[in-house]
Amino acid sequence: MVEFSLDEILNDDPLNLLSEATARVKSLNEDDRLLATFEEINAFFEQNGHEPQKSANMSERTLHARLEGIRKNPEKIEVLKPYDTHNLLRKIEINSIDDILNDDAFGLLGSRVQDDIFTLKNVPKQKETTMPEYVATRKPCKKFQDYEELFIKTQEELRLAKRKLVRFQNEQQIKKGYYFILKGVLLYVADVGETIKTGGKINARLKLIFENGTESDMLLRSLSAELYKHGKRVSEYDETSLEGLYEVNDKDKKSGYIYILESLSQNDKIASIKNLYKIGYSTTDVKERIKNAVNETTYLMAPVKIISVYETYNMNTQKFEQLIHKFFADVCLNVDIFGDDSKRYTPREWFVLPLEIIEQAIELIIVGEIINYEYDEKNEVLVLS
Repeated sequence: MVEFSLDEILNDDPLNLLSEATARVKSLNEDDRLLATFEEINAFFEQNGHEPQKSANMSERTLHARLEGIRKNPEKIEVLKPYDTHNLLRKIEINSIDDILNDDAFGLLGSRVQDDIFTLKNVPKQKETTMPEYVATRKPCKKFQDYEELFIKTQEELRLAKRKLVRFQNEQQIKKGYYFILKGVLLYVADVGETIKTGGKINARLKLIFENGTESDMLLRSLSAELYKHGKRVSEYDETSLEGLYEVNDKDKKSGYIYILESLSQNDKIASIKNLYKIGYSTTDVKERIKNAVNETTYLMAPVKIISVYETYNMNTQKFEQLIHKFFADVCLNVDIFGDDSKRYTPREWFVLPLEIIEQAIELIIVGEIINYEYDEKNEVLVLS
């Protein structure tokens, strides 16, 4: 039996198994782990433009929980102060409305606009031509001083009830010089860009200035989608003072009347229909025209109430009426009425839709923009086609 000394055994180590082990990397201490976590949060902010939220995405939700935990621990805040490049650990005292608006802990008022209508979820991807060239984000407004006085004035007019907050209805209300409230923040439409098409739909880039000192160039349809869910329109300044703005002069030729009527029928079949209106035209005074309503099938053989009358000038009033009827053809009342002669008639001038929508359509026809819109019967709004 061959015997080996200890030195011989140690020296005979072809696989280098007995050599001195390489020193291990120093273990991360608590501060190192804390900093690593916070750098993940910083990286998320830089990539997404907002701090992590309590969302359905588990990775984002985890970062949100860690950030909230750090904010509640003064010692951790002190350690991380030198690395807080995005001011995520600030502590703001809330003493006024301005403090609330400036404390954008959830990213609602900062540099990010919420997902717009072009951010699709659980929907097959469309062709690239249906998507905008980029998604707008909010950024600091470098020339906010040019708009600051406008916001101060508008807030004062709201306080004095010279303006008021009203329901946002459709895209046509988004015009240059108009104000809206989006998620509690006043915004001003500084400009409406050239009309474009995305996915076959008419659209436009906007220049929006927000009262919190940010701006955005989001798309008109994106803003509209947000305002439907979270917004209000600010009425125009003292709108009653605009009544004489478009006065008719002696060069204009009166061509007739477009009128909106409401039925006063006692017939349950008619009386039970909500938002039922007749849209018609007349070359004579409307009161004279409806005197015999109870005997005319076009008026459903019942008295009617005049809701609105529009005097028309320099146009073919009958074609004006026909255009409105065609526009609202899908909500035309389908009912049979029997006249005094016992014959059956089907009036085609009664429509089931809100009065305000009819009035908006008439305004769009007047300004020549009706061809860009269609009526969304389900949501009872006019939308860009």
